[in-house]
Amino acid sequence: MSICIMTDSNSGITQDEGKKLGVPVVPMPFTINGKDYLEDINLGQEEFYNLLDLKAVVLTSQPSAGTLMDLWKKELKEYDSIIYIPMSSGLSKSCETATFLSHEKEFEGKVFVVNNQRISVTQKQSVLDAMYLRDKGYSAEEIKNYLEETKLESSIYITVDSIDYLRRGGRITAAAATFAKLLKIKPVLQIQGEKLDAFDKVRGMKGAKRSMLDQMKKDVNERFGGIDNVHLFVAYTADKETALEFIQMVESELGHVETCDPLSLSVSCHIGPGALAIACAKKVNL
Repeated sequence: MSICIMTDSNSGITQDEGKKLGVPVVPMPFTINGKDYLEDINLGQEEFYNLLDLKAVVLTSQPSAGTLMDLWKKELKEYDSIIYIPMSSGLSKSCETATFLSHEKEFEGKVFVVNNQRISVTQKQSVLDAMYLRDKGYSAEEIKNYLEETKLESSIYITVDSIDYLRRGGRITAAAATFAKLLKIKPVLQIQGEKLDAFDKVRGMKGAKRSMLDQMKKDVNERFGGIDNVHLFVAYTADKETALEFIQMVESELGHVETCDPLSLSVSCHIGPGALAIACAKKVNL
């Protein structure tokens, strides 16, 4: 049985990269200052940050039902089944919508929507894991089940350069944002499963890097049994130079960083430019 692995652009997989991997990538829609965009179609990283400021009105959405069903129909002409890996259901309704659509008669038993609570670099790793399992001969249903059973076997920590984007999104109050800026406090956020939550508050970017790395070392060693059992990533918004410097710190204390990718735009619009992240995902163990 031939299986198509499909994801959305929240994975950070670009259209060009998707073509090389043989993975169709559904572009996420945005509206910025009243104009509609599709990620990596008419809105790339550079264009996005040129448009993004604290006065910009940014609205995120999900792919339309028609768009998604048309893509499924197209791929089912070539493949027997589809594994679709969208962003975490805790961060968007797109997974719920896709799951509902997959139960339509023409897709029942052919389209398998994976709800494994991943986003950005860990979602991308789920795509690569799905490809690996497919090539090992696992069925679409077996791959879906494995990805969902192991959904919590990943970890992300993020810090931001400007706290104003969190304030604008309602994650912190205006008073708290003002207080944090006066004391040069950097929040450290985490994604452990469904949602983006507060983890730590430290002074300055140097302290934020230290907090993220220390906690990742703890996760890798205590939750996942050591660095040999995980894929390790660094990610960023707009500032690759800082990310590359952070990699040197990470590799000197923890282990090899496999990739250094930009965070997806759906994450970036809530945390702004200059953000930095470290993440890991447990390797497939079958």
